[in-house]
Order: sequence, then C-alpha cells, then structure tokens
Amino acid sequence: MAFQFRKKINKRSDQQEASKIVVTTPDYFKELISENYTRLSDNPEVRMAVERISDMVSSMTIQLMQNSEKGDKRVINELSRVVDIQPNRYMTRKNFIAWLTRVLLLEGGGNAVVKPVFQGLTLQELTPIAPSNVSFNLGEEDYTINIGAKEYDPQTLLHFVINPDPNRPFIGSSYKVALKDLVGNLKQSYVTKKAFMSKEYMPSIVISMDTDSNMEGEEKKEDIEKRYLTRKKTGAPWIIPEGMMKVEKITPLSLKDLAINEAVEIDKKTVASLLGVPPFLLGVGTYNKDEYNNFVNTKILSFAQSIQQTLNQLILDPTMYFNFNPRSLYNYSLTDLVSSGVEMVKVNSLRRNELRNWVGMPPDAEMDELLVLENYLKQNDLTKQNKLVQNNSKGGEE
Repeated sequence: MAFQFRKKINKRSDQQEASKIVVTTPDYFKELISENYTRLSDNPEVRMAVERISDMVSSMTIQLMQNSEKGDKRVINELSRVVDIQPNRYMTRKNFIAWLTRVLLLEGGGNAVVKPVFQGLTLQELTPIAPSNVSFNLGEEDYTINIGAKEYDPQTLLHFVINPDPNRPFIGSSYKVALKDLVGNLKQSYVTKKAFMSKEYMPSIVISMDTDSNMEGEEKKEDIEKRYLTRKKTGAPWIIPEGMMKVEKITPLSLKDLAINEAVEIDKKTVASLLGVPPFLLGVGTYNKDEYNNFVNTKILSFAQSIQQTLNQLILDPTMYFNFNPRSLYNYSLTDLVSSGVEMVKVNSLRRNELRNWVGMPPDAEMDELLVLENYLKQNDLTKQNKLVQNNSKGGEE
C-alpha cells in the first residue's frame, strides 16, 4: 500500500558514507546469525495475536439496529443480509471480516479499502481490494484513493482506518516500526536456540589423549575413535588402555545460562501489549478469565467499533446503525448463563424460551409466556395482593 504526495519535494543528495566491511572466515558464526528478513505476518507471536483478534472480531454477528422510543431494535432486510451473511458471492461474513482485520493489522498498514457495489440504492455486495493495489494521494485538507490506475473519491469507497497518523489523519498507521526490533530479537533467539540444540555446539564428552600420541590430522582422530570408542552393540562399555586417554563429561552452556528464555518471554509480553492481547494467548503466563473478558471489552470491541462506524456509511436512514454483538465472545460458564437468566426471568425481563436459546436448547411452546411472581407487583396493584388483603382484614377485626 503506497502513499503519494501531490506536492513535489526537492530531495537533497547527501554524500554517501564509505562502506564498512567486516571480513571473517567462511561460515563463521553462520548458524548463530539470523540473516533473512522476517515479515510481521511470518513471525509466530505476531501471527498468533493477529489470528486471535481476527477470529474473535469475525465471529461476532453484525446487527442492523434502529432507534425507537422504547429502545433500539434489530432490523432485518437486504442491507443487513449483505453485511452480516454474504458480503459478496465468494466470501462469507466471517471470512470477509477476518480478511479486513488481518489487512488492517498487517498487510495494509492500518488501512483497508472495500468497494461497495450498488444496483440503484440497493447494496449488492462488498468487494475487498488487495492492499498491494491501493495507494493514496494526500493533500493538505483532503485525499483521494487510487485502485490500480484509477482515482476514486473516498466517499464512494469504504476506507477502514486504525491508528490514525498524527500528520496524515485520513490515513492509518501500522505496528511495523514498533514491532521491528521485537520481531528481530525473537527470530535471533530462535536461531540461537536451534544452534545450541544441535550436537555440533553441545559436545557432552571430551577425551584428552597422551601427549606422546600422534594426533595430527582428522584421519588419526577417526582411527582412534573407531579402535577404542566404537562398539558393535549400542550401549556397550568402552575398553580403553589405562593411561592412554582420559574421558571427561562436560556440561555445556544451556539456554538458561544465556537467559534466552527470559528474553523471549519479555519480548512476547511486549508484543502482546502492543497488539492489545493477553500474554497467555502467546504462551506466556496462565489463563485468566477476568483478563480475557477485559480483552473482549477493550481491544476487540474497540476494533469492532472502527469497522462498524465505517460500515454506517452504507446506511441512508439516520435512525439506523450497525452494531457488533459481543455476547458470544465472553467466557461464560453454563452455570453463569443459567443463574443470570433465572434472575431476569424472576423480574419479568426475560422469557424462558430466550433463556433456553442462551444455553443452546430449542424453544418450547409452553415456555413463551412471561412469568409474573406475586412479590413483584406494581405499586398501584399492591392492594390486589391476597396476602396483604388478608392481613389487613385480620388487623381490622382485632
């Protein structure tokens, strides 16, 4: 995704510094150095965090709501069907929102562009545009969007933005710069760990020979190894002439000695903090229910709001708006659902069939009526309560 400025900027050609070359022997430290560039999308920790956010946001139902005097109500029509069920002929809602989330967090650098297709005033589908095919023409007070070689007014497209750039408020910004060093550190730790786990860097036995023995050349060493240190049967003891050689077991440096694990844990926590996910989702620490639900209330709902507010551009009726429903994401136990549902049934604010729907049970024709307990009456109807009427009559007789 490229950015183009309308005003030309005169570039000053600075003198290039002399190249600095470090000469070493071939393959020196080769296995301990990470040479290849790693994209954010290829880093396991970043990928896990983005995939978790993408999966949770795309799992929420997108509801079309309408304001009313007695509260907002859900509206089901052709517009809601396109947005919530089938955005286009090739994708489901979940795949479409998952793509949108991934592009915003990774490939699109905080930007994602979708082209709505209308037939008259009726929305037909939402066409995702590959981030590699999108560029922006930025002005001082406005901007346009290029899709390929064609220029579009942003009002005719859906431009989703996260992390608005302070100097370019119309355009989003990515986590690339903030995560660059962390991703490099994590990759280097994996390369170091792999090298230390290989046998070449972890000899467990050292054999010292008598100084009178001719040990020059690799062939001499292999000959001694075959004569004294190799047995036909695996696990059989070595038989070594006394005084000829001395065998010692050594303990090489471990990953704990190098503090690799601690460094990786710190980097993982920092990645989790930047992307707004709990560290236990990246394999650090233990699961915490309250922390998970707070993750839904903050990061997931905040991310969903940036999407739903952009989708509101599709609506012509000012009393309507799109809303992501997060209830299915919270970590409820069956006991929690039943307990909260029963309490709502008691105060006449929930039908029993609605409670059955919460716990995944089919509706029952005999449980569609609202229950009204005798103790929960309107103040004006208190005189109609049998117990109070009986008590008052008894008190009057006395």
